[in-house]
Amino acid sequence: MMRKATSPIWHPFTQHALQPEMTPVARGEGAYLFTADGRRIIDAIASWWVVTHGHCHPHIVRAIQDQAERLDQVIFAGHSHEPAEQVAAGLLALVPPSLAHVFFSDSGATSVEVALKMALGYFRNIGEPRSRIVVMQHSYHGDTIGAMSVGARGVFNAAYEPLLFDVAVIPFPSPGREQATLDALAALCESDRPAAFIVEPLVLGAGGMLMYPAAVLREMHRICKAFGVLFIADEVMTGWGRTGTLFACEQADIAPDIACYAKGLTGGAVPLAVTLCSPAIYEAHYSTDRARTFFHSSSYTANPIACAAASANLELWRQPQTRARIAAVAAAQQRCLDRLRYDERFSALRRCGTITALDLHADEPGYLAEVGPRLQAFFRDSDVLLRPLGHTIYVMPPYCVTSGDLEAVYAVIDEAVDHVL
Repeated sequence: MMRKATSPIWHPFTQHALQPEMTPVARGEGAYLFTADGRRIIDAIASWWVVTHGHCHPHIVRAIQDQAERLDQVIFAGHSHEPAEQVAAGLLALVPPSLAHVFFSDSGATSVEVALKMALGYFRNIGEPRSRIVVMQHSYHGDTIGAMSVGARGVFNAAYEPLLFDVAVIPFPSPGREQATLDALAALCESDRPAAFIVEPLVLGAGGMLMYPAAVLREMHRICKAFGVLFIADEVMTGWGRTGTLFACEQADIAPDIACYAKGLTGGAVPLAVTLCSPAIYEAHYSTDRARTFFHSSSYTANPIACAAASANLELWRQPQTRARIAAVAAAQQRCLDRLRYDERFSALRRCGTITALDLHADEPGYLAEVGPRLQAFFRDSDVLLRPLGHTIYVMPPYCVTSGDLEAVYAVIDEAVDHVL
């Protein structure tokens, strides 16, 4: 008989019949989470990829406290405030000049929804209506309807298929198959005349931490430009240093027409997202004709407290030591990964910046691989926060993590595999 949970809360991506009780976390500090009963957990996935500088970073916490005493919330239609202006200016100082306008929202998924609506609105307003979107195989862009539509079809969204719109799909550029991906994109751009191509640059996150080279990203961008297709970079996960540079697109030396940033935008402290776009997209909506307005909002658009956290985060990114920590974490990750290089229990060992991933030789690969929950339970009992994607184990820590912490994480991975297999 299944044991029922004692809490009425329905948790995300959780099968409560298999995990009726959650780990109660009392506080966070740096790379650690502390439970009510005194356990210290190494947060090896940055609490779902959001925490960059560490939990409860003093500079960000102070900014939140100060802002909460001045202005907590104001409608953003027809109004603005200094924290939002600071975030917008700070962002535009970090991205290519071709990204000139900032639209605020609440999460990675909503930043993608905004990007898709911008693309379709652009073509409608210039008198060239296009509605087709091109996506990459195995991609994931969020769990709202538009974001699910441009993500991989499968277990994540099978129940909601009637709600999803049709998209064109190009294959993932697996090693040795990169040209097939590029040829497929060029063919679709020429035949379908799509509005946009949306892609996770360099690393596909929830699709299995799949990685591909910057040269492929650069060529995909060139193809879209050649056919007048808008290029949307979903940097919700890959942004804020995860791939080794502030944004993944930097490694391909490209400027997307639309870019989505979230997760680490506030250092992981509170929810906030932005969608940046080129002047042409903004100008297509700029008119005395109110019907050409960009019709998107949420009640908490550009919440002042969240913007204060983001502004403080941007200040940290202007400090040289922040990027030095990125390089240090990447190097430490590589050292740990190298120790497993010839371990036959693992395959496809890979790293991009501060992200590492490896696959287990499991009888049933994929997200629903039975080994996944068993691994996760072992990690939980070992005081390490890792959440495998089926048979894929990945490590994506906050940048304050120490080499000792990472060595402990990989030691638990080594022990866990023997335990579950």
